Amino acid sequence: LPDGTFVVASTEEEALRLAQEKDASLTASDLRQESDCLDTWFSSWLWPITVFAPALSKGNEELEYYYPTSDLVTGPDILFFWVARMIMAGYEFQGKKPFENVYLTGIVRDNQGRKMSKTLGNSPDPLDLIDKYGADGVRMGLIMSAPAGNDILFDESLCEQGRNFCNKIWNAFRLVKGWTAEVSEEKQPEASRLASYWMRQVLNKAAGELNDLFAKYRISEALTLVYKLIRDDFSSSYLELIKPAYGTPIDATTCQEALDFFDEILRILHPFMPFITEELWQNLAQRSEGESIMNAQQRPAEPADEAFLQRFASAQEIITTVRSLRTSKNLSPREALVLEAAPSFPTELDEVLVKMAGLSTIDRSGVRSEGAVSFVIGTDEFAVPMAAYIDVEEELKKLRADLEYQQKFLAGVAKKLSNESFVSKAPEAVIALERKKQSDAESRIATLEQSIRQLEAQAK
Repeated sequence: LPDGTFVVASTEEEALRLAQEKDASLTASDLRQESDCLDTWFSSWLWPITVFAPALSKGNEELEYYYPTSDLVTGPDILFFWVARMIMAGYEFQGKKPFENVYLTGIVRDNQGRKMSKTLGNSPDPLDLIDKYGADGVRMGLIMSAPAGNDILFDESLCEQGRNFCNKIWNAFRLVKGWTAEVSEEKQPEASRLASYWMRQVLNKAAGELNDLFAKYRISEALTLVYKLIRDDFSSSYLELIKPAYGTPIDATTCQEALDFFDEILRILHPFMPFITEELWQNLAQRSEGESIMNAQQRPAEPADEAFLQRFASAQEIITTVRSLRTSKNLSPREALVLEAAPSFPTELDEVLVKMAGLSTIDRSGVRSEGAVSFVIGTDEFAVPMAAYIDVEEELKKLRADLEYQQKFLAGVAKKLSNESFVSKAPEAVIALERKKQSDAESRIATLEQSIRQLEAQAK
């Protein structure tokens, strides 16, 4: 205005109306639009540069080292307002782009699909969520619910899942750390040696998979992999397998291996859940002053023994099946069972099977006991003598249903392999896989038919 005061408006007409409220004699020609102004986001344009003050001076070592950086993580809603402007400013003032990659996260929405905002008042207070579930619990819940940058329909139960996972990690820490109070100098049991070798291979495989997922920015999938690694492989399988009998100290070798594995797992988990991993890592062993897990080196990825992992997975299936049989007959875990296997079945994992399945022995005589419940893992047949507990008719019903399924599956594979168009066009690897499916199904059908004949003879 002529007197040096200002009015703020989005149109000339609105500006004149506001000006005339101050001085009714003013006309449009008396108004001058301010030319000395900046874009609202202007200071943000320069952010990749100005964090290294003095930003535009020559010889700024930090700026020269960190600019350009590798990745920018942001939301798609400010791609034009901020990301594009930073790139323009980067080329203008530094002659190069400020970052190599831009990772766009999903937008957190409420259960009606609306973007959370202060205006709508539909956003929970993050500090309240953190007080209730912990910062790591909230982080985990949100990351796991946002695969590949998709939007998140916020559900507080996701944070609860994160908190429960934190509790599981704490429990694993207490168990492993508690073993250090009393350690035995006894020789490492064979089951523990096998468990440690298996855990090493699991971690080797996971490291390679995580590197691949991070390279592809599959952050949610990477966390899911680590979640299953800790929940299923480390806690449910490895710790259970090496756990000594009640009141018995663990051997020194296994104890140290468990501590090392847990240390490695905390390092893997740290990018996702930094607070609990730092706390537990500091308490897992003596650390130097200022030492932090965020500076700890990750173990380099090494090739995994895939053949052993496959054999161990088969052993786990046997254990699960025997446990299910025990549960279905309401048998006590202390009641030892016999596992009947083929004479050619490898003995490598016997100690693991005996301990985890609650077996008294593994019988490789090749003779099936009367009343034994048969089951097939892969192409191998096994049986558990349960004459005193078995319902023959119910068992026959299950076996016949499985046989019917396998026969239909085999028919589908055979139909595909008899299709000349499929065989001529499909890659050799695909055809080989289908033929293996056919062979496995035929072996399983033969085993099921034999088991059915044995039970039918028993029922007569």
